[in-house]
Amino acid sequence: MPYSAPNGPLSLSDRLALQRTRLANERTLLTYVRTTLALVGFGLALIQFHPERGGRLGYTALASAGVVLAVGIIRFRMHRRQLVACQIDELPALPSGVDTQATAKL
Repeated sequence: MPYSAPNGPLSLSDRLALQRTRLANERTLLTYVRTTLALVGFGLALIQFHPERGGRLGYTALASAGVVLAVGIIRFRMHRRQLVACQIDELPALPSGVDTQATAKL
């Protein structure tokens, strides 16, 4: 089902929800990277310590690490595009004369 962007500026709760979703998407990508590193470590350990018996399994783990990373990057980019399509404008511009340093401290 294609997503259609809303007709107007997003409310604060919607912008915060988009930010939470963006952060969740980044955490998911980091989970894919962590799984990839674990598979690479497992595969290299098998190749290093058991080259005769564990070599095939080690190379399979390395290949599956590449597949897991590719899937993770594809999903991350797909979800990021959906979030950008959903987002119309981030925050309204501050009126002229408003001190941005004082606003940042709030």
